[in-house]
Parts: sequence; structure tokens; C-alpha cells
Amino acid sequence: MEEIMYLKDRVYNHRKELHKIAEEGRKEFKTSAYIKKCLEEMGIEYDCWLETGVAGIIKGRDSKKTSAFRADIDGLTAPDGSVQHLCGHDGHTSILLGLIEYINDNRDKLVNDFVFIFQPAEEGPGGAKEMVDKGIMKFYGIDEIYGLHVSPEIDEGKVGVRDGFFMSKIGELDIEIKSKSAHGAMPQNGIDGIIIAADIISSLQTVISRNISPIDNGVISIGKVTGGARRNIVAESVKLEGTIRCFTDEVFDKIVSRIRAICSATEMKYGCSVSVDIYSDCLSVINDSDMYREFKKALSEYDVVDVQPQMGSEDFSCFQRAVPGFFFNIGTRNVEKGYVEGLHNIGFNFDEKILLNAIDVYRTLLIYKGTLDM
Repeated sequence: MEEIMYLKDRVYNHRKELHKIAEEGRKEFKTSAYIKKCLEEMGIEYDCWLETGVAGIIKGRDSKKTSAFRADIDGLTAPDGSVQHLCGHDGHTSILLGLIEYINDNRDKLVNDFVFIFQPAEEGPGGAKEMVDKGIMKFYGIDEIYGLHVSPEIDEGKVGVRDGFFMSKIGELDIEIKSKSAHGAMPQNGIDGIIIAADIISSLQTVISRNISPIDNGVISIGKVTGGARRNIVAESVKLEGTIRCFTDEVFDKIVSRIRAICSATEMKYGCSVSVDIYSDCLSVINDSDMYREFKKALSEYDVVDVQPQMGSEDFSCFQRAVPGFFFNIGTRNVEKGYVEGLHNIGFNFDEKILLNAIDVYRTLLIYKGTLDM
């Protein structure tokens, strides 16, 4: 840590400034401008991707491998309608800016090529996938990629890792019911969309409990229900919005098949129309086993803990489908300071010293890999 303490004030300031300008995915124009300004002050060239994305390469003196490091830059819409950094992406961006500065200051010791990627729209819609589709991996000749996420589930000072399946695949589920309106006093003249919606919601819960093996993992959650005109009218239109989470494509396909079958049977059962739209562009995060073992060896003197698979999702997975990749967590939980709220929560926060922890993790890894000749 002593080797990077000179970065402290600037890294802390990055987080402070980025926190004030949180923006939604594909609208991170102020964030992108801030990143570019920092890179220009360091004399580092960069390329623009997807309007708000920023990436670049720092060449090593005798490169035999190109390692990429990714940070997501978008914020989230809070309950009050404002956009805030409720998922720590301001921290991720600050970490990568600090790492870039350290690499730049030690350019003469850089052996292999170092690529930095500031990715927009991790929370949606699909920033990583579009970067890959636009050819970013081939453009920089990337051989492997690393990413991280701050985690209030892990104690401050710890590093959370996992071999293989780490985070889930996600599917966005929309179901629309078209039934028949009638006066609430004469329900026999209509087809009640509310009753149908309740039946579908209840039936969906049997998919996980009765159609998926207990050994596998899966979740179906309906988070939003809208429908009906007023209290005394039988609803003729109801919409359900939900999410599907699992780890393997096989389980995902089975869940989707069962959802469609339930909705089809519901149409016959009630004489209504039920349309189903399931959209998935975020695959499961699967850590490369060789990179996992290398990471644990490199960080042997750190408090590295193996964590359970997480039902949260991360579009870092799209990079992992292009090249081997490794994703890990930096612990932020600190009960004494009250940093215990979960991600996507209005109360989420962390002690900024974890930013330096993360930079030092990357520094130690790069030295172990021989990318930095220190």
C-alpha cells in the first residue's frame, strides 16, 4: 500500500467528483468528459466507444500479452427520480483512473500491454455486449480481462473470489394479459384480468420449485403489476414485469419454456390472450479457472475469501465470452461506520480507503504476472 499512497488525494477526489455527476446508461456525457480530462492531464491517448465509453492502451516494452481492466461508469435512478451512484460505479471508475496513473508513472517498468476500458450502460442497456460487437477486443488485441465490484456483503479489507460460475444470467420478463371488461357488480359478463394475473404469478413459482432440480439455482420474481381502470370495473388489461435469474443456459431455456407453457395454458383456461416477451442480453459471469488460481497465488498475503454464487448479474460476462476473464469483489462492509446497506439502496456508501485497496490488489497482481517489472 505504501507504493500507491501518493495517489490517495487524487483517487478520493475522483470519487467525490464522479459521485456528483451520476448519469444513466448511454447518457454519461459529463462522466465521460471527466475521464477524458483526467487521461489528457496524464498525457494518455484514448479512443471513444459508444458515444460515452472511453478505452485505450498503454504499450509495454516487450509485450507478449495484453491484459484489459474494465470499470463501469453509469449511475442508477433513485426512488426520488434523481440519478445517483447507488451501485459503486463511481468507485470502480476512480479505481481504474488511479491504476492508470500508477501504470503511467511506471511506464518504464511496464512489460506487457495494458488496456483500460471505461464501459457505459452496465445497468442497461447492454454496454459490454455492444462494445464487444463493435470489435473492442480485436481492436486492442486483448488476451484476457479483469473486472471488479465493490461489495457490502463482504467485510472491508477482504477480497471475494470464485472459480467458475460467479453471477447469474438474467432475463427480463414481460407478460401482457388481454381479457374482457365488465362492471364489477356483474363479473360474469367479463373475463377478469386481475384474477388471471394472480393465477399466472402463483403458477410461475412452481417453475423453480417443481420443474428445476434442487441442485440447480434459479429465481423468478415479478416486481411490477399494472392494470385495471377503476375499483368497480373488471380489468381487461394487466401487465406483469419481472426478472429471471439462473446460471446455465440449459436451466434458463427450461424456465423460459415453462413460462410460455403456463401462459399458453392460461389462455385456454380463461379464454383470454396472454403475450410473453422474454429478453436476455446479460449472461452468467463465469471466471476462468487458470486466472482464478493465478489471482489467489498473486494475492496470497491478502485476505482473499471464496464466496458463494450470486444471483445478481453483471454484463462483464459479455467480455468473458470473447476472452478469458476474471471478476472479483472488494469488500466494503463496515458495521462501525454504518456501511452496511446493500447495492441499489439509497443508503449505500463505503469508506474511500477501499479504493486504494483495490488499486493495490491490481498492482500486486500485475507484478506477480510479470506485467510490471518492479
